[in-house]
Amino acid sequence: AEAAGPGRKEALGWLEWSRGWMGVVGEFFFQRIAASHLANPLELPPLDGVSIIVTGATSGIGLEIARQLAQAGAHLVMAVRRPKVARELIQKWQNEQTEVSMPLNIEVMELDLISLDSVARFADTWNARMAPLHVLINNAGIFTIGEPQRFTKDGYEEHMQVNHLAPALLAMLLLPSLIRGSPSRIINVNSVMHTIGFVDAEDMNLTSGKHKYRSWLGYSNSKLAQVKFSSIFHKRIPAEAGVHTVCASPGIVHTNVARDLPKILVAGYRLIPYFIFDPQEGSRSTLFAASDPQVPEYCETLKSEDWPVCACINYDCNPMNASEEAHNLETSQLVWEKTLEMIGLPSDALEKLIEGEPVQCRYGQQKAE
Repeated sequence: AEAAGPGRKEALGWLEWSRGWMGVVGEFFFQRIAASHLANPLELPPLDGVSIIVTGATSGIGLEIARQLAQAGAHLVMAVRRPKVARELIQKWQNEQTEVSMPLNIEVMELDLISLDSVARFADTWNARMAPLHVLINNAGIFTIGEPQRFTKDGYEEHMQVNHLAPALLAMLLLPSLIRGSPSRIINVNSVMHTIGFVDAEDMNLTSGKHKYRSWLGYSNSKLAQVKFSSIFHKRIPAEAGVHTVCASPGIVHTNVARDLPKILVAGYRLIPYFIFDPQEGSRSTLFAASDPQVPEYCETLKSEDWPVCACINYDCNPMNASEEAHNLETSQLVWEKTLEMIGLPSDALEKLIEGEPVQCRYGQQKAE
């Protein structure tokens, strides 16, 4: 990697980059074997009285996460761009319930991560209830395969906003409700692709020209930024707040993302579908992170040991180690600071929210209290 100054990297070194791609390829071919011990669907504990928000809950992994949490008794909030589709799904799920089953406790709220104003309004509406939130699952994301670089109306590269900035803003603004629901959890659906990402805090939009834009680069960088931000959040929030942060990798799930991956993986998608998880299988690590009673204990252990990265759960529902670059606390701190600036929050927002003080957000014209 070229140096931009003493000790500063501008890209992954070849060894890190190669190890990252080896991890992607290895996950592709061996994930089903590694996760063969898991039940499908994953068995969940009773979740009566547990309030859970799931973003992107109308398709793919998010749909499976939402359906299974609702059937386990949770108060489920489907935070979605298309409320009509969500309501149709709820009706379908209700019709599938047996006569002796309890009615599903689901509501729909509109949320569009392509707009930070929408994120702020959503958080404002939820916080106004003064109700506890026990689990926030940041599932929604995009991977615009092979398409040219695009920017949101907020001025940010689409992958970075939808996959990192918007979920970060949502988690920060919902912190008062998460503290009310303590012990609570923030679950970020991440990806093995973070291992081939590199985040320059001064070029998070990938507009400097240092690196030619590719959709896989935008995606992997956004997923690494999420791990880095989550890790600083994990380090800075006091243990007594009882809010635990986890990044969960679903594995390589049967979607349409393969076209932009190396040719060997494209061929694998077409010729060896056995190795690819379906959405129900891909939902297991997130459901485990959201419901297993040992997860908060694991987060607390990492915190007590001053581990540089937040808890990460692999597709086989076992702890995983994030990439070498994810362990770089110096760049993680820079990503934390830049992210707060980009999402319109002051640098001391976390501390103020923990203390119950109002925080002004540039988006949505709201105060989180």
